[in-house]
Amino acid sequence: MARAEHLPDLQRLIGAAVALGAESVSPVSKSETNLAAEIKPIRLSRSQFAELREEIAAGLDPLGVAFCRMFSPAERRGSGATYTPPKIVEAMVGWALDGPMPERIIDPGSGSARFASRAGLALPHAKLHAVELDPVAALISRANLAALGLGKRSTVELADYRSFTRPPTQGRSLYIGNPPYVRHHNIEPKWKRWLTTTARELDLSASQLSGLHLYFVLATAARAEAGDRGVFITSSEWLDVNYGSLMRELVLGALGGEAIHVIAPEAEPFEDAQTTGAITCFEIGSRPRSLRLRSVKKVSDLRRLQGGQRVSRDRLAEAKRWSPLLRTARKIPDGYIELGEVCRVHRGAVTGANSVWITDPETSDLPTSVLFQSVTRARELFAAGEQLSSPDRLRAVVSLPTDLDVLTADERLPVERFIKRAKRQGVHRGYVASHRPAWWSVGLREPAPILVTYMARRPPAIVRNLASARHINIAHGFYPREALSQPTLDRLADAVRSSIDLGQGRTYAGGLTKFEPREFERILIPNVMQPAE
Repeated sequence: MARAEHLPDLQRLIGAAVALGAESVSPVSKSETNLAAEIKPIRLSRSQFAELREEIAAGLDPLGVAFCRMFSPAERRGSGATYTPPKIVEAMVGWALDGPMPERIIDPGSGSARFASRAGLALPHAKLHAVELDPVAALISRANLAALGLGKRSTVELADYRSFTRPPTQGRSLYIGNPPYVRHHNIEPKWKRWLTTTARELDLSASQLSGLHLYFVLATAARAEAGDRGVFITSSEWLDVNYGSLMRELVLGALGGEAIHVIAPEAEPFEDAQTTGAITCFEIGSRPRSLRLRSVKKVSDLRRLQGGQRVSRDRLAEAKRWSPLLRTARKIPDGYIELGEVCRVHRGAVTGANSVWITDPETSDLPTSVLFQSVTRARELFAAGEQLSSPDRLRAVVSLPTDLDVLTADERLPVERFIKRAKRQGVHRGYVASHRPAWWSVGLREPAPILVTYMARRPPAIVRNLASARHINIAHGFYPREALSQPTLDRLADAVRSSIDLGQGRTYAGGLTKFEPREFERILIPNVMQPAE
């Protein structure tokens, strides 16, 4: 993009970015440093600085808006810089919050870091990594992250995402963003060769008519690791066009597609670009037997990217065009409801070190007030049958309060001995423990009236929890949205048993089938809220 004609506005924009702390977010590239020196930024007044800080703190993006006003859509077309409306960012971040906590958030083609900043605020312990090719936009990304207090756990890399090297991590990464949309006419031959070569490494073929957004998705699939999750918004044309076959194969294969939410064209999801929108949710290494497809008429209907009709992998693999599969709304038979209408489904707590936090309640020297008999192995639920009547054979999870001052003097002494032993074993340095408000506090959920297994080579065990046992992350708990009587809970458990099969989960290598909480909530069951006949 030509910058000379925009010099006065650019001086103000770079001045604002520098004033907000852009240069405090490392590593600042030589290109950005030279740009800031050459432009000779205009300094902000105190009132201008305060106003900018207030707007950014309120969730606005004044620098990104200024950038888009300064450079017209035509000027930005060559780089594919189309900034995502806040409502779409909010929906995509909301989806990310429903899954496992990532260690790192990666925003490819960050622009003004709308995704990195919103996700960073929602996931306060994750490291942030933004990748941006335009030095002006990179400085804006740094400024927004710094202004929101996210600078110390952020990295902004001035680079082409196609040559990006994924930072080493011990935990999951979350990929979230809006890959740039550039038509193939404006993509250099060397990168078209890269597309063909990289696709071949995944045993795929790629058309050189592909747009730039597909390059970014391919780069993600090639470099992400099993268990990493992601959500991208792209143009929806790949659902139907011939060169979109690469994306369709990635969704069914290496990318591990979970759901696709297509925004109707008349909704005009982007203010300054006449383009469609498809939001793709994925988990690397996952191979669900069906994907959720949903069409929304307006952006406000996206919410947290839930819902959608189930379409089998086989049907998707056979179809040359996917848009027609969106046209049939899910029909719920009379007398049936989705399980999620009755209850929320939550995964159990992650201890981070089962050998430390799980103990025999009969031999432990800890006070009974911090020992909670819990389901800690899936086989305990398989063995229980339809009801877990007694906690007697269960082990206990040590669940300490965040504030140890609530303990009595007699309780405090053995608890402190336990904490010292755990610390000598290095438990406090573990990823899970170090990301808790207090590393010693596991944070068990309240007992769920129904417990379910979620990963096995057999259908899940649906067990009424009459023992009021807690559970860790080997099981999910069903938590009613409103108080239900014991007979209604019994009918609910029976309804799920009669309605579930392995085809509703996602299959991984080795034949294991896994049910995520949202997949349970989508299961159709007889309406247990109707009076029994």
